[in-house]
Amino acid sequence: MRKKTRLVQIGDKKIGAGNPILIQSMCNTKTEDVGATVDQILRLEDAGCDIIRVAVPTSEAAMAIAQIKKQIHIPLVADIHFDYRLALEAIKSGCDKIRINPGNIGSSERIKAVVDACKERNLPIRVGVNSGSLEKNLIEKYRGVTAEGIVESALDKVKIIEDMDYNNLVISIKSSDVMMCVKAHELISERTDYPLHVGITESGTVKRGMIKSSLGLGIILYQGIGDTIRVSLTGDPVEEIFAGKLILNNLGLRKGGIEVVSCPTCGRTNIDLIGLAGKVEKLVENYDLNIKVAVMGCVVNGPGEAKEADIGIAGGIGEGLLIKKGRVVKKLPEDELLPALKEELDMLSKEA
Repeated sequence: MRKKTRLVQIGDKKIGAGNPILIQSMCNTKTEDVGATVDQILRLEDAGCDIIRVAVPTSEAAMAIAQIKKQIHIPLVADIHFDYRLALEAIKSGCDKIRINPGNIGSSERIKAVVDACKERNLPIRVGVNSGSLEKNLIEKYRGVTAEGIVESALDKVKIIEDMDYNNLVISIKSSDVMMCVKAHELISERTDYPLHVGITESGTVKRGMIKSSLGLGIILYQGIGDTIRVSLTGDPVEEIFAGKLILNNLGLRKGGIEVVSCPTCGRTNIDLIGLAGKVEKLVENYDLNIKVAVMGCVVNGPGEAKEADIGIAGGIGEGLLIKKGRVVKKLPEDELLPALKEELDMLSKEA
């Protein structure tokens, strides 16, 4: 059961209030380089990104938002640190949301200037607090960096903005410590109904980061907590979208896309299963079908193990089987298995 949260509109997307959990990413291009940034965002859109964030460290980056917005099709979030004037410029340039940490923006007058500008346009603000930016007094209070301290810090920042008569907010609390992050989300979900942007920050390279993020996001989302996610990886941002979709699909929180299942190989395998599975995974990216495809390593267990899949292929010695719903359709030479699978997917696409 999803936790009940408020509705927040970000461009043409909605989060909270039971809406589907949306996947976000962040560009790693220089925002000032409009061409490179647009190219990356378009790739992310193709991969299934719902909302994109860009860094705004300079006035040039803030002004570039206007040109970027003209060429993309998903909401754009401006990520601001330290200089409130950059937030004001990004708002003028047409961003769809502002991400700030009021703790590093400066005086209440500067925070109010940003809040007032957002209020004029009914622009949402994402209040972001990371464990690495926890205030000294909270570290002393809780005797270290803790989930309780992260939550108190975030709610303190929210109150600053609420006291300025604005509540179009999304909260983000992140830590690179998986279980600390889980506990913080459990605590804050009991104390507020603002939508939560969930992620494990600084999770690492693609392989390590996917594992950490899958653990943390899996536990949090399974409890009904979270309205939008980002899988933070050191790598191509497209990998973040791939990981996010897999996490949501496997939790039953998002439908669509082909699920590929494959066996782990064993001594009976007489086919290049690892290579074949990789090719199948790449092939299915081009299809918008809600089906399961199985890639099995031998004809002994292949048909039985693939019976829950819509389509399957199972390898033999230089040949293999094409399977549908657990029934063997035909036997084929090894080099014809992938083309046969593609033909089946093409037919399903035409019928869809």
